[in-house]
Amino acid sequence: MTAKLDVFAAAPALMKTWMRTSLATVESLDPGLAALVEIRASQINGCANCLNMHTAAARKHGESEQRIYLLSGWREAPCYNERERAALAWTDALTRLSEGPDLDAAYQALKAQFSEEEQVKLTLLINCINGWNRLAVGFGLWVEPEQAEAMQKVA
Repeated sequence: MTAKLDVFAAAPALMKTWMRTSLATVESLDPGLAALVEIRASQINGCANCLNMHTAAARKHGESEQRIYLLSGWREAPCYNERERAALAWTDALTRLSEGPDLDAAYQALKAQFSEEEQVKLTLLINCINGWNRLAVGFGLWVEPEQAEAMQKVA
């Protein structure tokens, strides 16, 4: 890892808890859907580290190159189902809160596709990936996918 600061060394107990929370959140949802959400939030936030890691994870879970490449234009791309579109709209809305998105429309789509429990899980996932994006961009983190997998095993 090359960074301005090694967040795992600077605050090991909190970062271990953060890692466990993030992993539990991802594991509570369909892995393919979780990867799409993580990639989309990372695109919006310009987080190269997270894009690198989560596109690798998406491929590992069988996601196609086409669907990964088209995520930045998901609204126009016909390859996402209604459930995925609802999750992506919710991701965009929550990741772009300061831009004043139409939360009502995004929430109605979410509500139509996800149970209340799934809505909370998805929202927690969006919060986690936005947090990781801010840690990675803010401190210049770069972790190769293989390193990330090893770190997850010890969390």
